[in-house]
Amino acid sequence: MPSIQALKHVPGSAVDFGVAIDNVDLENLTDDDFAIVHDALYHHHLVLFKNQKDLSPKAQYELTKRFDPASEKYGHDKTADNSIHEYFMGVPDQPQVQIKGHGFIKSFMGLQDIKLWHPHHSRTHREVISEEQGDAYTRFNRWHIDAALYGLNPPKVTTLMAVQVPKGRRQTILYGDGSGEELDAPLATTAFISGQKMFNMLSPEDQEFIRTSKAEYAPHPYNWVKPAKMHPTGLSVYTEGREKLESELPPIDPSKIQILPMAWKNPVTGNLSLQVHPAPIRKIHCADGSIIDNLKEVRDLMYRLQRPAISPQYVYAHDWEEGDMVLFNNHGLLHTVVGSLKPDDIRVFRQCNLAASEPPEGP
Repeated sequence: MPSIQALKHVPGSAVDFGVAIDNVDLENLTDDDFAIVHDALYHHHLVLFKNQKDLSPKAQYELTKRFDPASEKYGHDKTADNSIHEYFMGVPDQPQVQIKGHGFIKSFMGLQDIKLWHPHHSRTHREVISEEQGDAYTRFNRWHIDAALYGLNPPKVTTLMAVQVPKGRRQTILYGDGSGEELDAPLATTAFISGQKMFNMLSPEDQEFIRTSKAEYAPHPYNWVKPAKMHPTGLSVYTEGREKLESELPPIDPSKIQILPMAWKNPVTGNLSLQVHPAPIRKIHCADGSIIDNLKEVRDLMYRLQRPAISPQYVYAHDWEEGDMVLFNNHGLLHTVVGSLKPDDIRVFRQCNLAASEPPEGP
């Protein structure tokens, strides 16, 4: 039988999510074993499986799909104008499983001579850490939910597996917002924060606002926001008029613009998570029918509500080992890639998420 044990966090950490499950054959997952995994995921938001290096892409896809059997398509449309796809490419035999990472790979699962790019804050942030500091210090790149936020529903879960991981050094994540906060982290970690914790930390008045309001995202959101510069915490975007005009975007289908609850309901526990992607949000629809459409006001408000939950004691920065498979609740966590890699560092991961068959449930 599978055994569940809590992830070991840094001493003194208040992180209260995540479990490891041992003795699960993900290649041949029984209904009883999946019931344990399902229950663990929705009670703890993140599940770690060790020693999965031999897991097939097909089994990874099937595990992901099992949380939403009606889902089929990868969570983002792969179109020529979608800039985020410079970081992804699908496995030929299982295209919903995407390869991501850093470095030149001669051959991998039917792909030849591929160049992977690890997202780096110097491409997206306004305040960049100098090259001299870059080997010792880094930033959160961009806190986000895995979601297209235009046309396709946000995936319910994501599976992420480490195939090859650079090791041998750590980096200090600098918040750079005047707080003096920083976090010692493994090289090229993936950092997670709990949307449930984020909601629970709010005042009763703010909780009521989140429960009764909705977030509207920009059309073609990642194209729209690409020219804008991120805040050094990776949690917000500076409002400097850099966003693309609608006339500069691909054709817009108004029916695909997404207006989603700001609080997403856990389907098992009923708990609420503050689930807002802070970069592409454009407007807030309030309970009284009014709309906050001043972009700076929207961003400042969301930053005030979300910032407390990314303080170091609430962040889980996973120390990847080859063969680690992390399954996480994409409707209950925000995450970001972290790290400044050298040109000869090799990082290879397999990621799968599927556009959900239904939108997230609100309160």
